[in-house]
Amino acid sequence: MSRIKDVKTEGGYCLLVELDNGSSVLLNLENRLQTARFGLLEDVAFFKTASTDGDFIRWGDQIEISVNEIFLLAQR
Repeated sequence: MSRIKDVKTEGGYCLLVELDNGSSVLLNLENRLQTARFGLLEDVAFFKTASTDGDFIRWGDQIEISVNEIFLLAQR
């Protein structure tokens, strides 16, 4: 299973997710901001606090996205 090497916020509500296998995924979360789960990310300053521990992208202890979920969200 791939691990997250790095995550960077891009323009709008996009994340550039770099994986340890050399791949990268551009994940656009803008169309998910109206959901209960991702609504807090509408605050741009909070969105830019995205970090990773290798297994998840996290925003504090409030929101997290797993490696598997990154691929699922990117396909939608």
